[in-house]
Amino acid sequence: MPDFAELLVFLGTAAIFAVTPGPGILYVLARSLRGGRGEGIRSVVGNGIGASVHVVAAALGLSALLATSAVAFAVVKYAGAAYLVFLGLQAIFHRDEDGGESGSARQWARSPLIQGILTELLNPKTALYFMALLPHFVHPERAPAPLVFIVLGLIALALAMLADLLVAFFAGKLSSRLLGNARWRVRQRVASGATMIGLGGFVALAD
Repeated sequence: MPDFAELLVFLGTAAIFAVTPGPGILYVLARSLRGGRGEGIRSVVGNGIGASVHVVAAALGLSALLATSAVAFAVVKYAGAAYLVFLGLQAIFHRDEDGGESGSARQWARSPLIQGILTELLNPKTALYFMALLPHFVHPERAPAPLVFIVLGLIALALAMLADLLVAFFAGKLSSRLLGNARWRVRQRVASGATMIGLGGFVALAD
């Protein structure tokens, strides 16, 4: 485990990354403005579950594949970009009149929890973030490296989720005041969709 000084550096670095706008926090913002605080919180939980998979992958060394294989990185990157663009188009053209069993199935697919999980799982930058940050604070001679990876990864994840929750809280509060306005709902749906499409383009073009 890192010593006290290293732990302070780690916490400071993780906190800076947590509040830096990225695909995860912007996705939560878009979902919170669209569906309110509850939808935003479910998006945060989904992002957290998806990111925790990357933490475990980093601990097992699987994330190194993305760091060393251009093909693997490109496949995950473009799949994630395409999914974000799909979510954006869905947000823009979605209507709420679905019903019945078919509507329930579509609602499950549109669940902010499920979409949050997939959005984070298909973000290779998350895997590389953990691979770039955590090894600097791992000392195998003090404790098993996989265990330290998981502990530090979960701490970084908790800080990121806290930042996301603050975004969901304040954006959701704003949304709850304006959802009764039909014109706002249309504009907000288009803005949320455009944000996710923009995120998809950003992920696709990022190195």
